[in-house]
Amino acid sequence: MQQVDLKTVFASSKVMQNEPLGNYTNTKTGGPADWLAFPESRAEVAKFVDFARLHEMPLTVIGNASNLIVRDGGIRGLVLILTQMKTITVTGNTVTADAGAALIDATEVAYRHSLTGFEFAAGIPGSVGGAVFMNAGAYGGEVKDIVSSVDVLTRAGEFVTYPAEEMAFGYRHSLVQTTGDIVVGASFTLVPGEATTIRAKMDDLNARRAAKQPLELPSCGSVFKRPEGYFAGKLITDSELRGYTSGGAQVSTKHAGFIVNVGEATATDYLAVIHHVQETVFAKFGVHLETEVRIIGDN
Repeated sequence: MQQVDLKTVFASSKVMQNEPLGNYTNTKTGGPADWLAFPESRAEVAKFVDFARLHEMPLTVIGNASNLIVRDGGIRGLVLILTQMKTITVTGNTVTADAGAALIDATEVAYRHSLTGFEFAAGIPGSVGGAVFMNAGAYGGEVKDIVSSVDVLTRAGEFVTYPAEEMAFGYRHSLVQTTGDIVVGASFTLVPGEATTIRAKMDDLNARRAAKQPLELPSCGSVFKRPEGYFAGKLITDSELRGYTSGGAQVSTKHAGFIVNVGEATATDYLAVIHHVQETVFAKFGVHLETEVRIIGDN
């Protein structure tokens, strides 16, 4: 990788060097990015992608870093955070959002236009791009149920729009996890409804989240995928792991499917808790808990 000064090359963009990613992750942990940039448009993303390819620079794209653990060694090359790309528009029954728009904001826009179908995502603290990447879901709904098309930028620098049926959506999976394409926006087709009914459902789901999940502490959300025939949280609880702590990371006493930062945790602490939980649950029940959270970066 050639040594270049991105602040000089992209003088009109927000670019930072050796920036700790713990300043942006929901866990408040994570080592530094060699270079961190916040593009404000699809064209600007394309310029960064083209530059990284031409200079053989590793490129990592993250949403708002809610369902993410960045190892303490940080990330080499260039990291793009897309949260400055946050426009949301409505045409008829379709909500279209930039990748960096907060998923919660998209649900609020749908509500204000009396469109139903997005309520399940009312409390999911991710970006639209991250939600598409992960096929995020909760309370019986998933992104795949409402998405109609996804706009991506390929690593070769080409803009492509995929209809939903080509996105290979599965449980916490989508096509872009295997292609490396960068989600830059998505459209969601909803159904007309009653605003009061939509609001009531959103408020109910948010109240249920607040009652069951440790929203008062930093976390990366639900850490493990649901094993077939089981619930991760119950397996962890039945393994007597609620409250298990390594450093500043702890299995939540409120919801065992969450690992929370109880004070100055590092990513290494988080990974130690994850590995201990996996080993203990496997030893007790013979079930391997696969992580839902995305784990990236250098040790």
